Formats: sequence, structure tokens, C-alpha cells
Amino acid sequence: MRIVDVNEFYSPTGGGVRTYLDRKMGILADMGHELTVLAPGLQNAVEDRPGGGRIIWIKSPPLILDRNYCIFVRDEPIWELLDELQPDIVETSSPWRPGWTVGQWQGAALKVFFAHGDQIGAYPQRWLDSVATPIQVEQAFAWYTSYFNRFLGYYDAFVTNGPALAKRFRRRGMHVDASMPLGIERSWFSPDLRDEKLRVSLLEQCGLPPGGHLLLGLGRHHKEKRWPLVIDAVESAATDLPVGLILIGDGPERRKLEERIADSPHIRIFRPVYDRVRLSRIMASCDALIHGSDAEPFGLVASEALASGLPLIGPDEGGFAELADPVYAETYAARDALSAADAIRRMAARDPLTLRAAARAAAGQVRSDHDHAAELMAYYEGLLETRGRVRAA
Repeated sequence: MRIVDVNEFYSPTGGGVRTYLDRKMGILADMGHELTVLAPGLQNAVEDRPGGGRIIWIKSPPLILDRNYCIFVRDEPIWELLDELQPDIVETSSPWRPGWTVGQWQGAALKVFFAHGDQIGAYPQRWLDSVATPIQVEQAFAWYTSYFNRFLGYYDAFVTNGPALAKRFRRRGMHVDASMPLGIERSWFSPDLRDEKLRVSLLEQCGLPPGGHLLLGLGRHHKEKRWPLVIDAVESAATDLPVGLILIGDGPERRKLEERIADSPHIRIFRPVYDRVRLSRIMASCDALIHGSDAEPFGLVASEALASGLPLIGPDEGGFAELADPVYAETYAARDALSAADAIRRMAARDPLTLRAAARAAAGQVRSDHDHAAELMAYYEGLLETRGRVRAA
């Protein structure tokens, strides 16, 4: 199959979407498929990937609020490339200009809207969580759901990247055709990478003895990650537990987070670790991953932590909750720091050997990106076969 992804969220300095597509290009090439990504960039350019696939950059203006990204503003350059490439499947994931651009393209390809996120969950529900429930916010933004449904009318399938996102859209009365959970590059992660000397060293940097509890927070420093809630929870638990937290990441909220923890003796922030082997060793050497975001549709970081044999602490809503088996995880009421502190205490009270053994047993069951790609291609092949049968009839 020839697949084209019109992707407004792809950037050389991007995060999860870039990682997902870079891996997907190589995996699909190995499977005999071709993936081309049309992405907005500062200049027109074509970037062929050695392992298969390519990026075609379309000159576009930068996003004012985050200049790491550009935005599509014109249909015609995208339509011309789609006419030239003649894909079997054309995907997009942006509910803004690309949602309409792909939908209104007159080509013969199957059109798939592949949702990687939820704008209501990422923004208004977070902004208004002190004055309204998530359901009330969804009701207030029913106009956005109607807008979404209008361009979905042009598509052959509406697919989400996991069950959490599918549940949200269906709760709003929307029709979701399929849920295709993502996967991780499992070869990088293993419980066998646990290093007790590294663990003790990290605890020392948090001002704690070897018997302390070492929590890991991993991800962008962005408001939707709710790191202040995680920090509040750790500080609350630290009043009666020897618990420390290391935050690894970067982003627009970094300075505020540094100011927030300036007087916290057991919390440290570290720059992103780009050495995959070292990051995997750090993950395997902590005592638990703690997560704050209830808006993320799929828990990639949680999957990586679990593949490292790491127990999980996180909210009872969103993609994280889909992975949080009580055998190796503790959940708390989303957006509630005191509930999160209690989850930390419950985790610390459990037998560490039994807990890590449960996480290790689950590590081998974590879904891989190859699993995701194979299931997605099988689904697309089924769509094409169904279309062929309908046309033949």
C-alpha cells in the first residue's frame, strides 16, 4: 500500500508524533508498504529516509505560540502532491485546516482521520477544571463536536490511537470506526537494565538514603502534563515518607517548575536524556513512574516504564488508566494532588520485591510498535477490500 499522512504535528523538534512517524516509516517499509508524510516547514524540501519512507516539507508559516511547529494555510499545495502521489490511503490527524483539506480532496484514495489527541481534553477541560466537571465542559463545547463531525463526513473511517480516546469521542455521541492502540520500541527497554548503584546515586541527589522511594516523572514540561500536581503530591507524601522525585524533560513550563521546587529538598529536575540506553537504565532503576496528565489519549511513557519493569502511579482517567492494572499500579482521582499523595503512600507500603516481580511479568506483554503497524495495515487492507467488493457489486 501507498500511504500519505498529511500531518500538521510533525516537526524536526517535535515529540511523540515525530517519534511515532519516524518509526512507522521504517516498519512499514519492512512490511512492503510506503509511507510519505506531508508536513509544514519553513522551506519546501524532500527528505528521503534511509530505512524507507520520506518527508515532503511544504513551505508554511510558523505557529505563533510555538515556533517549533508550522501550520498549513493553503489547500492547493497539498492537493497537488496528493494528485501526484496517488496514495491508496490518505491519513490526517489535525482537526483544523488539514481535516478539511484532506476531506475535500477529490482523489480516489480512502480517507482516514486518525486521532492522536483530543482538543477538548487538552485545553478547555484543563483550563476549567476548578469550576466545571469534564462532562460539563464537553457539553459547553458541543459546538466543537459538531464542527468535528462536519468534516468527518468526508472520511471513510475515523480511527483513534487507543481505547481511552475512543471512549471520549463515543461519550460525545460520535461514531468511531476503530481503535488502534499504539506501541513502543520494546527493544530499548528491559527490567534487566536495573542498576542499584545508579538508583542509590539518584536518591543521593534527592538527599535520600538507599532505603528511600525513588519516583520518576518523564515528559514535556507543559501544562497538560500537570507536573505541579505531581510535585504537590510528592511533597505531601514526603511529610511522612522518605520519597524523592526526579523530573526528566524540557518545555515552556520548565522555569516555573524550577522555581516551584527551589525549596523542595527531595525533588530534582534534569534535562532530557537523549542517550536511549542511559534513559532506559534510569527508567529501570527507579522505584515507580508517576504521571499527572489525564488528557493524554495513550500512555506511551507508561508503556515504556512498564516494559522496564517499573510500577506505575497515575490518574484514573485517560490513556494511563487503560494500562494501570492494580497488580503493579496505583491510581488516584484525576486532578487531585491529595489523592495522588495517598497513591504514593499505598505504593510505598507494598512489598517492593512482589511489586517489581508483577511489573516484570507484565513487561513482556507491552504492545510493540510492530504490533500496532501490523494491526493498522490489516485494518486498511480490509477497508480497501470492502471498497473493492462494493464497487464490484
